[in-house]
Amino acid sequence: MKIIELGNPILRKKAKLVSKTEINSSKFQIFVKNLIKTCGEKNGVGIAASQVGISKRVFVVWSKPNKRYKKAPVFGPEVVINPKIISSSKQKVKGWEGCLSVPGIRGLVPRAKLVRVEYLNNKGKKVKTSFSNFIARIFQHEFDHLYGIVFLDRTDPKDLVTEAEYKKKLRR
Repeated sequence: MKIIELGNPILRKKAKLVSKTEINSSKFQIFVKNLIKTCGEKNGVGIAASQVGISKRVFVVWSKPNKRYKKAPVFGPEVVINPKIISSSKQKVKGWEGCLSVPGIRGLVPRAKLVRVEYLNNKGKKVKTSFSNFIARIFQHEFDHLYGIVFLDRTDPKDLVTEAEYKKKLRR
């Protein structure tokens, strides 16, 4: 699937809820499989439907070490539909983020260290769980996409770097 980039108006739209009927359709299940495949092919640790031009409240969390996130923990792929953040820790942690829809830029983004969440999985089953650290960061990043928010909106402009400068920081 083609990733849309910053400037495309779909990235700034609030996504629509996914109905139970839609979740059970073969068309939606194929879409979800393709979303997972795209996340893997692009070396992402998450991807939202809006990033491929579909304004629906669905995203994938798929953390694994790859060339963009060498020390990522292993988790997923987990399909997240119509998510809610029930609560989040007061403790915020700044961490480096990038985005498939904002190529070439990284930023330090403050995120809650722990989130309690509720969502439907790709079978339409309700999931209630908590995520912490890097997985919580991914969840919050992708959740933001459902409301037209990109990581740049949460970053102090002084905390933005190019991908090349980010790689230099990692080597130090």
